[in-house]
Amino acid sequence: MRTSISRAFTELAQRDPDAPAVDDVPRGEVEARANALARRFRDAGVRTDDIVTITGANTVDTVVATVAAWKAGATPQPLSPRLPGADRRAVLGLVRPALVVADDPVDGHPWMPLTSAGTTPSPADAEPLAEDLAAASWKAPTSSGSTGTPKVVVAAASAHVDPDGRVAAFVPRHARQLVAGPLHHAAPFVYAMRGLMTGHSLVLMPRFDAGTWLDFVARAHVTWGMVVPTMMSRIAALGPSRLDATDTTALDSVLHIGAVCPPHVKREWIRWLGPERVVEVYSGTESNGLTTIRGDEWLRHEGSVGRPTGGTVVRILRADGSEAPVGEVGRIEMTRPGPATYRYLGVDAPPADAWHSLGDSGWLDDDGYLYIADRQDDLIVSGGVNMWPAAVESALERHPAVRSCLVVGQPDPNLGQRVHAVVDVGDADVTAAEFDAWAATALDLETRPRSWTIVHEPLRDDTGKARRSAWR
Repeated sequence: MRTSISRAFTELAQRDPDAPAVDDVPRGEVEARANALARRFRDAGVRTDDIVTITGANTVDTVVATVAAWKAGATPQPLSPRLPGADRRAVLGLVRPALVVADDPVDGHPWMPLTSAGTTPSPADAEPLAEDLAAASWKAPTSSGSTGTPKVVVAAASAHVDPDGRVAAFVPRHARQLVAGPLHHAAPFVYAMRGLMTGHSLVLMPRFDAGTWLDFVARAHVTWGMVVPTMMSRIAALGPSRLDATDTTALDSVLHIGAVCPPHVKREWIRWLGPERVVEVYSGTESNGLTTIRGDEWLRHEGSVGRPTGGTVVRILRADGSEAPVGEVGRIEMTRPGPATYRYLGVDAPPADAWHSLGDSGWLDDDGYLYIADRQDDLIVSGGVNMWPAAVESALERHPAVRSCLVVGQPDPNLGQRVHAVVDVGDADVTAAEFDAWAATALDLETRPRSWTIVHEPLRDDTGKARRSAWR
């Protein structure tokens, strides 16, 4: 039965106050702290349907502040503490939050320290608020911002939930969930918070590290978690002996989302965990549609991101707007019949039944499985030949020294664009000449990089996002 998110947390805490909620902090304590903080929010002027911006790392305080926003009737807006100053000012200027909860004050906006979430409340303040409050929108995260200033995506769904329901059909009903991605990013936020309000216990990683992720899985008896392909690549790079030595008996399944996973990485995860425990979802912050695929399906449709589910319809469009036939690459669009599931703050909501694209190109096979070619904006046209960076990156990342790479098109007076590769080699010592020789054995002549930049630091953040424009 659906109830307000506020009451859902209260009900779960009353059922079992000693059950672990976040990092083994009991549900009763999270409930008490969130109730007290919600009162402080209301005293600070927060009203129903206001936005409360929460800028915090993966900590119990960040979670408590988010729950408090729901209890105060507000819409929480998770925001990255590492967002560049200009982007942060632009987002906050658009949002005009009733309150910013962060480590440090933000000029021009009402502020409360995040440490307020850690205060031990008095018995009276620990009680639930008398009024059952619920915002018209349950979340307002930002888009990834990998191609510019992030947009604020306001969910159409209200702050209500069935505490006895499932997060999604592909997520276990009960789970000890490992949160490896930053809570200020849309996907980790959704799965962690929806899990918490339906009975999951959360285990927070302060920041992703491949070896630490394996340790958490084994020692914290993790049963489910979400990862992105960047994380999967780093974990797989630890090698079969390290993977196979990790106790994964408690692990029900792993969900990966956020980008296309390189086939060689996906094969290694399927080998390691078994195909039934590796699940993939293709979707976006806007939640306009999704596809899903399990590892055993993927082995029959290698490279696919799955078939539409949850009422989703997928189509592939040519440049002229006509629908492409099976097997032809075009613009991917998705819809779910009914009212829009989101709107961008400051922009009218899309009409009902509207089609939406995440900016990707791809194709469908005869069985209705979707394949991603690449981001439309990332297409490289070199000497009249179209090339998708993802395919080249997947090949280059098989080099033993490459931790990650980005392939971009750079201006060329003869070719229009040349293929340029940026490779992160960590502590390795590899030259461009060595990469040239290796690429000659792994790539066709037309797709080989003609120039290289070698770096020794990660190219993508913990959500797998990178700003390609900086390398073009």
